[in-house]
Amino acid sequence: MSLTFHWFLPTNGDSRHVVGGGHGTPATETGRDRPPTVGYLSQIARAAEDLGFVGALTPTGAWCEDAWLTTAMVSQRTERLKFLVAFRPGFVSPTLAAQMASTFQRQTGGRLLLNVVTGGESHEQRAYGDFLDKDARYRRTGEFLAIVRELWAGKTVDLHGEHLQVEDARLARVPEPVPQVYFGGSSPIAGEIAARHADVYLTWGEPPAQVAEKIAWIRALAAREGRAVRFGIRLHVITRDTSEQAWAEANRLLAGFDAETVASVQAGLARSESEGQRRMLALHGGGSRDRLEIHPNLWAGIGLVRGGAGTALVGSHDEVAERIQEYAALGIEEFVLSGYPHLEEAYWFGEGVLPRLQARGVWQHPLGRPTAPSAQVPFADAERP
Repeated sequence: MSLTFHWFLPTNGDSRHVVGGGHGTPATETGRDRPPTVGYLSQIARAAEDLGFVGALTPTGAWCEDAWLTTAMVSQRTERLKFLVAFRPGFVSPTLAAQMASTFQRQTGGRLLLNVVTGGESHEQRAYGDFLDKDARYRRTGEFLAIVRELWAGKTVDLHGEHLQVEDARLARVPEPVPQVYFGGSSPIAGEIAARHADVYLTWGEPPAQVAEKIAWIRALAAREGRAVRFGIRLHVITRDTSEQAWAEANRLLAGFDAETVASVQAGLARSESEGQRRMLALHGGGSRDRLEIHPNLWAGIGLVRGGAGTALVGSHDEVAERIQEYAALGIEEFVLSGYPHLEEAYWFGEGVLPRLQARGVWQHPLGRPTAPSAQVPFADAERP
């Protein structure tokens, strides 16, 4: 089995510092250092596909550019890279979403993956006209995915559910291939929906023991549904030729977090209804800078200023490769990674870690290219593009 790696398109802006935001908090000022233009995002996407990443996650929310439109444009400047498009099912009809996915597949040669985001922040949902509470949103997501999957199978759908109703719904052309559905969530109802509908269950980067518990939980729920689910993890990465260099970079990023920004972001995230966000906050104690290495090479510093995924793998290329294999041993098959800035960090990981994983027999370049570990990575001392 070859592990699968995805990168990230920073549609909220990029920087040599951490760009905060997400889960109801706005993007920080550093997001203006490198605006998320189609040109810059395409640079990242082309680098990712050349290095051997399979896809790239694009976020959703009021803090970033629209994922569907952005990836549609970037897809025309790439050849192989898939796009893991995050979207919220409450904001568009299931029939229209199924049609959009089908069109995306035809126009890109089958390069769409879907990251279903139910939405954990009621105040942000209300800004889009969605006034359901959290549990109701998850039940609606279940109905949404049930309709979409039937449409993708070429069926005519009539459903009068608790939240969604469609009559005589069908697609003129079904997608080929059918997009894989990625889904995350740590609350009980999120687990139920994932077990019924997800192809890949995504967890944020918690310590291995906690990830193992999540995997066992979802596996058991999926087994009751007669299904099997694959597992992925969302992490940031800071990888360098030596451990000392990597931790120096982590400390440089940490030094850029002023106390006022940390306090403001943490106050906003503390109001989150997301169970996954609560678990992220617990890893660093709600804003503490002490004991941020919560497991060997797993650093919770990103979560001080950023909502959602808040942990990073930090270390030498060999150490990061070892941690990846530690997660893989638990059952994690897909890794959705990012780093600041995303162009340079794609090269650090792609030319530093991926060749080591290939040498260990756990990863292969999608195009079958042989790779060799590089001691010097492009962009290490380059000026900002």
